[in-house]
Amino acid sequence: MTLKEIAQTVGVHVSTVSRALDSNTRHLINPKVVEKILKASRELDYRQNIAAYSLRTNRTRTIGVVIPDITNAIFPPIIRGIEDALLAGGYMAIVGNTDGNRDRERSLVDMFLGRGVDGLVLASVEREDDALDRALADGVPIVTVNRRVEKDTVSSVVHDEYEGIRRVLTHLVSLGHKNIAMIAGPQVLSTGAERFAAFEHHRAAMGLSSRAHLVAFAEAYNEAEGERCVEELLAGGDDFSAVVCANDRLAVGAIAALARHGIRCPQDMSVTGYNDMPMMDRIQPSLTTVRIQQYKMGHAAGMMLQRMIGQEVPPEHAVLPVELVIRSSTAPASSRA
Repeated sequence: MTLKEIAQTVGVHVSTVSRALDSNTRHLINPKVVEKILKASRELDYRQNIAAYSLRTNRTRTIGVVIPDITNAIFPPIIRGIEDALLAGGYMAIVGNTDGNRDRERSLVDMFLGRGVDGLVLASVEREDDALDRALADGVPIVTVNRRVEKDTVSSVVHDEYEGIRRVLTHLVSLGHKNIAMIAGPQVLSTGAERFAAFEHHRAAMGLSSRAHLVAFAEAYNEAEGERCVEELLAGGDDFSAVVCANDRLAVGAIAALARHGIRCPQDMSVTGYNDMPMMDRIQPSLTTVRIQQYKMGHAAGMMLQRMIGQEVPPEHAVLPVELVIRSSTAPASSRA
């Protein structure tokens, strides 16, 4: 089935069919005509020849998606959102995983650029990221998701980190906690830096203890670092009755390390997470955490990138709202602490 046959069926010019089948130019055609063309293409089982399209337009209808850790449960919903948004626009996502390795990120970005992707969605970026700089130099549209870089010229979709930490601290203070520790995320990442900055800001505003030994910095967002940071906090010698963790995996590790020391959660120590990964309501104790909109974030990034392809548009920065989910890992402050 060809464009010409669809045009003859609908009674329009071939160029009209071509524009109607392209999500980037579809808006130029009368919506009723677009509907007729799309219906005819489905009935006639039309399949676009991507190779021919690429030669004609210098586009491949493919998008490179780079994530830092495919084993982290927050990323599958993000990827699903990206894919759903791209599929609706006729694009295909190719996903690459960096394992948090900057060299691997550079290699993936170079491979995607070499394959002529029409754009990149990057969930792997650090605040200063040379892999992103290389892609920008090639003029490829880029959207960062879940993280952002220190460049306002790069579009991003993130969450309101300051509000998330404010809600966590407000909840803990309402339970009588005054000495609250934090396991902060890696400071080279925007999520780590912004959640820590929010913790510093809000604990000062709430009159909480600001002792330096009440903060431990994780080198990665995983359970092992959560355990190591709890050991560091306990070794610091300062009393505390609650631990705010910069993500859920750190919180899971923290609870395990506390248990080895005979410190029960939440009876002796309250622990909070961030992200609300799948299954956080099924672990024991179920985790009080900040819920981010994982699927919506990915979908918004996919839609944002499509608006950038082939057009000169100003950068967009979407900040999505968060929600505090209170479960059983937090309780009133214990006298034992």
